[in-house]
Amino acid sequence: MTAAAACPLLSGRAWASSTQRPVGIQLYTVSASLQRDVSGTLRQIRNIGYTEVETAGLAGLTAVEFRHRLDEADLKCHSAHLQVGLTDREQAFADASTLGAHYVVSSALFPPHSSGLPDADGYRQMADRVNEMAQQARHAGLQYAYHNHNFEFRKVDGDKTGYDVLLEHTDPAVVDLELDCGWMIAAGYDPVQYLKRYPRRYRMLHIKDFVAGSKISVSLAPDLRPKGTELGRGHIDYRPILNTAAHIGIAYYYVEQEPPFPDMTDLDAARVDFDYLHPLLAG
Repeated sequence: MTAAAACPLLSGRAWASSTQRPVGIQLYTVSASLQRDVSGTLRQIRNIGYTEVETAGLAGLTAVEFRHRLDEADLKCHSAHLQVGLTDREQAFADASTLGAHYVVSSALFPPHSSGLPDADGYRQMADRVNEMAQQARHAGLQYAYHNHNFEFRKVDGDKTGYDVLLEHTDPAVVDLELDCGWMIAAGYDPVQYLKRYPRRYRMLHIKDFVAGSKISVSLAPDLRPKGTELGRGHIDYRPILNTAAHIGIAYYYVEQEPPFPDMTDLDAARVDFDYLHPLLAG
């Protein structure tokens, strides 16, 4: 038995030191634990081996307080997810800067009081809002990135999906992309093809898995969306995706597991996810 194997709390840190591409985690994965104990949860995340986090809210703390706890846990935050539809973008951008983030990320910017999913014209209007937010982020010294789910891959204009319309009408000079590989695959599309088609636009990946036998779905409705599971325990083979991502220079890789966690705690699941992803990023 190696020394690392004999001491689980040290093994993650030892592995992380040799990782060529850091393994990050989207903190939505452990949001339940964060609500109970921010400092303890962040320390456990670091002990697993994660060195990077991406925020999804601050568990009731101020940005200054949350940054202090990140520093105590020796974790870096280069990306912060914004609350969709937020009204005080200036404060949100200031909070992201306090956390040390370079990227600010959002998902679909639906118009106020919208009902249902947009058509092609609705996605063009959404692209205008994305461009506006990206310009505002740029003025604040930050870089905006758009994060997809599965619903953007519904056909809205012939063979074009809503996501295709967004990519066509958002400004590559200011709008980067965070590719959620799991949601793209859930909708029946191949991340490798998109990474190759838009190599200069993708900067970050979300790495998630869904249970084997999941049906293709472009809906987030509870009875239609696939059920999340730990990496390596579902149906997604990430090796070709990560090989392509490395080739085009993706810098940030974030585990994100969709709750609920029926078989283990969220932190135990985060360990399983790390153990799967780390060897694939270390080569």
